[in-house]
Amino acid sequence: MNAVNHSDVIKIGLLGCGTVGRSLVDLLAERESELIRTTGMRFQIVMIGVRTISRVTLPADSQIEVTTDTAALVKNDNIDIVIELIGGVEPARDLVLAALNAGKPVITANKELLAKSGSELYQTASANGVDVLFEASAAGAIPILRPLRESLLGEDIKRVMGIVNGTTNYILTQMSDEGQNYAEALSQAQQLGYAESDPTNDIEGYDAGAKAAIMASLAFGNYVVASDVTHEGISNITKEDITFADELGYVIKMLALAEKFADGEIGVRVFPALVDKKHPLASVRGSYNAVFLEGEASSELMFYGRGAGGLPTASAVLGDLVDAALNLRRGMHRPVIHGEPASIKPASQMRSSFFFVIDAKNSPGVLSAIAGYFSDQNISIKAMEQEPLAGDDTQARMVFLTEEALDENADAVIKLCEASDYVSQVKSFFRVLR
Repeated sequence: MNAVNHSDVIKIGLLGCGTVGRSLVDLLAERESELIRTTGMRFQIVMIGVRTISRVTLPADSQIEVTTDTAALVKNDNIDIVIELIGGVEPARDLVLAALNAGKPVITANKELLAKSGSELYQTASANGVDVLFEASAAGAIPILRPLRESLLGEDIKRVMGIVNGTTNYILTQMSDEGQNYAEALSQAQQLGYAESDPTNDIEGYDAGAKAAIMASLAFGNYVVASDVTHEGISNITKEDITFADELGYVIKMLALAEKFADGEIGVRVFPALVDKKHPLASVRGSYNAVFLEGEASSELMFYGRGAGGLPTASAVLGDLVDAALNLRRGMHRPVIHGEPASIKPASQMRSSFFFVIDAKNSPGVLSAIAGYFSDQNISIKAMEQEPLAGDDTQARMVFLTEEALDENADAVIKLCEASDYVSQVKSFFRVLR
């Protein structure tokens, strides 16, 4: 092992030691020799701050101090860099701000904190001349935020979209590939540890929404917060929806989509969408994530890999740790450029193609009447199919695929159908990725 001077030991204070924190402890031990060889520095966790000490499991020979006094940890003069892995907004926000104000670089994987209080953290870091790094907050091991902050800083990015929640992608993959229904796929995801006992944050799109806000802020140079993002979940998706999509040449994916429009407004939303089987995102299966960028000069780029899990996330944290340590030794930092608050385009004014499944009376003139609802809202029908409803030939199931139109017009069609004497239900409604 190469000799390392005392001054080249980077002492780390770790907040939280759950799945990712413990994976980081192990990864640093495993990579110690290689890190010394490539950086000339040894990375040493000297203190871990947690709520309950008895829940922390460390190697028997560990010399790491474990404490519940997290406020003292972030101000400790013996600590060079603070890593925050406790999650949530409070007390994480207060602890991160205290560390930054104490002149310590901070690394965090906390998407919720960044999506709600990122601007405050970025400004505090810049005011104190230190880094705040957060690669692990958006897509696990996938290096998407660093390219947005650095490599693509001069690019005119038009759209960022992707599959950024492994739980929902796993569920939809099981429904598509294995024929499971939603409840079966969710139960299996929970058994495998992909989904929490209360999966609301994932399946209703809040997790993906926080990640979308972070990516949009970096991509477009205007600050986007979690409350700017609209969400639609996947809990109402059925096996029939999967089948209908498949017959039309699509798969259903939960997407996070952020785009900047010609008028300067930014739209950010999370929703299940039909994705053409030929699109690169359609082949992203299981718990994997992928982010697809569209830029003026770079055209199309895609980043793909494991989006969650202890080791993949710890790997992203470790990358940030090396960057922070190198900057600390050089006496420099890289500020986060996030601009003024974004002007948000209402979801109702965003455009998509749409997919409708409508159950209605199976009698002459009904199809023409329903098609008229689309025409009344200036929505052109691209394709449609009709067949008698199984077991009831008095009812027909109609499937419509439309050209692009405003969301508010699609909502109006749904309201017209729901008020119609001809229609028994609008069974399914999805946007189609363009």
